[in-house]
Order: sequence, then structure tokens, then C-alpha cells
Amino acid sequence: MALTQKVKSELATVAAPHASVRRAEVAAMLRFAGGLHLVGGRIVVEAELDTGSAARRLRAFIADQYNVESELLVINGSGVRRGPRYALRVVREGEQLARLVGLVDQHRRPVRGLPPVVVGGSLADAVGAWRGAFLARGSLIEPGRSMSLEITCPGSEAALALVGAARRMGITVKSREVRGVDRVVIRDGDAIADLLTRLGAVATRLEWDERRRRREVRSSVNRLANFDDANLRRSARAAVTASARVERAMEILGDDVPEHLREAGQLRLQHRQASLEELGQLHTPPLTKDAIAGRIRRLLATADRVAEATGVPGTEASLPADLRDPE
Repeated sequence: MALTQKVKSELATVAAPHASVRRAEVAAMLRFAGGLHLVGGRIVVEAELDTGSAARRLRAFIADQYNVESELLVINGSGVRRGPRYALRVVREGEQLARLVGLVDQHRRPVRGLPPVVVGGSLADAVGAWRGAFLARGSLIEPGRSMSLEITCPGSEAALALVGAARRMGITVKSREVRGVDRVVIRDGDAIADLLTRLGAVATRLEWDERRRRREVRSSVNRLANFDDANLRRSARAAVTASARVERAMEILGDDVPEHLREAGQLRLQHRQASLEELGQLHTPPLTKDAIAGRIRRLLATADRVAEATGVPGTEASLPADLRDPE
């Protein structure tokens, strides 16, 4: 089961003992998942949800808090929506419910954000509003490069109301518009974990933390592997370059190579894949990495001076084009 469905399944079972919290959750679910329609001059309240557990929770809260009966329909998936959808509809008492919840004002005008009683409610009410909004239009993308918790909002006012409610919980979220759709987004892993705990999705939060930890470990391993691989490639490239230049230096200098430089050069040619530290240990007596590197540098520099003075190609002449230093 995808993380989004796991969160919604768990949130649908969270106890909400306070009436104001249940009302805040109902208001958010109807606002984010539904709409108001005028049918024959009467207000009809509708909400469409993607999980049956959330739809049943909303229906139970409406009956319990407002004593209003609703109709629940199952819509089979089609097209891009493969799973079933659950439509909750209140027709006969739609206007009464809309007024009681705060979806319309006293003049029957729709409230564009969340009802004032929810916006100005307690911290628990803010949590209830977030829980309802997530059940209605929330999604959770598991830890990775683009991990996020998002809620699709019916408008900018509703998005700002959620941002304010999250701020009261001490969680920073961002509101943005993507292709004409307002969204509230959290991308910080710690903030997502905190919010899941606040909403009551404790089991999902534990699974989120575990997946996040595995992702971080895997990323660290990949970074180290890439780093080691890059180092090996650089070392191999340097060894190939040095061997080719040393071979050319020996040709240029011939018998005029100083004995201590000749020994260093011969070690480089005999052990082309060895590191400088390994070459130093192979020398008799053993030399440090810096000492063997210094002797090879002097050998190359001496050969290049002789080549320049005599007008012959230097030590880099035999290198392939991709190994030569850029001019």
C-alpha cells in the first residue's frame, strides 16, 4: 500500500474526543473535498473522497455533530482514476449543514477559506483541520530526492488558512500555485515526521522514518562509492600519464640520467599501477611518498629542459591528447 493510503487509513481511525475538533475536521473535509451547488434554488453539499474509511468517518461526524443524514455513493474508477471514489451528498438539509459548518455566511455566500471558528480555534482544532484536509486531498511522497507532503487546495484562501494552522503547530509549510492549482507543501523530512505525529499517524511516521533512514544510508553509500571510484580513476590516469612521461624522459636523457632519478623512474615503469606510497616502499632503502614523487618530478623536469635545449619533443609528446595538460 502506498504511503498516502496508509496515512489516510490510519488517520480515519484517530479518535477525536472534542466536539470542536470533529467540527474542524468536517469543515476541512467538506471544504477541500467538496463543493456547494445550487439545485432548484437549494444548496446541495457534496464531497468526493478517495478512501471509503474517510468517507464513512465524515458521514459519521456529520450525523453526530449536526444531526444531518447524508447519502454515500461509490463511483467506480475510469480513465486516469482507476480506484473507486466515494461521493457524500447532502440534499434535503444541505443549506442547514452549510450554515452550521460555516461553509456559507448568513447571506448564503460561500466562505472562500476555512470558517472563522476554525481559523480562530484552539491548537487541537488546527490539528483537526489539517487531518481533514489531508484525508480530503493530501498526498505523501516517500523519502527520496523529491520527498514531500502536499495538500491540493480549492483556492489561495484555503491554502493560507492551512499555512496559518501549521504555523500554530510550530511547523513551517509553503503555499504555491502550480499550473493554476494552489498547493500547500512540506519538503523537510523532520517537519513531515512531526506533522504525521501531530495528526495521529504514528505508525506511518515510524515507517516514514525507517524508509528515510534507509534512503539516507543508501545515498551515503552511493556517494562514498562514487567518491572512491573517482579517486581510483584519477589515480589510474595519473599513473598512466606518469609512466608514459618517465619512459620518454629515459629516452631523452639516455645514459645521462642521474642514478637516484633512474632508480625512481625504473620503479615507475616496472610498477605502472602502483601508488607513490607503494613505489616508495619498493625502493631500496624505502622512501616516503613525497621523496619518490620529488625524484620523479626532477627526472621529468630535467628531461624537459634537455628536450627544449636540443629541440626535440618533451616528455608530454608521447601522451594521448586526452591525457595532456590543456594549453
